[in-house]
Amino acid sequence: MGILDDVTSLLGNAGGQAGGVLGAVQALISEQGGLQGLVQKLQSGGLGEQVKSWIGSGQNLPISAEQIQQVLGSPQVAAIAGKLGIDPQQAAAQVAQFLPGLIDKLTPNGQLPEGGNLLAQGADLLKGFLNR
Repeated sequence: MGILDDVTSLLGNAGGQAGGVLGAVQALISEQGGLQGLVQKLQSGGLGEQVKSWIGSGQNLPISAEQIQQVLGSPQVAAIAGKLGIDPQQAAAQVAQFLPGLIDKLTPNGQLPEGGNLLAQGADLLKGFLNR
């Protein structure tokens, strides 16, 4: 199973707003300068142990909506909520639920991809798939 299949499977488990969550996370990653930038922001926000588990080969440690809110900040979470058409607490909860598995799938060898563009490429392919 390839990375695209893994991300598609993850989206299938995320419920009806999966495409919206993917788009919001893709925008978040772009705003942070790529996957590596987002990982660095999460690590500097006190989530280093969790992020390490997502990139590593073991079990993914969870994060909470409150941790997402704290690390990203209210304006960023409000922007995600606006894109999804839900309240900020729900948006933070969806990102918290979705992000560990997504980063895990995007780092199959336990390393961040070169340039951090893998998510953007996968998201573009998924957008085409979801829009069919």
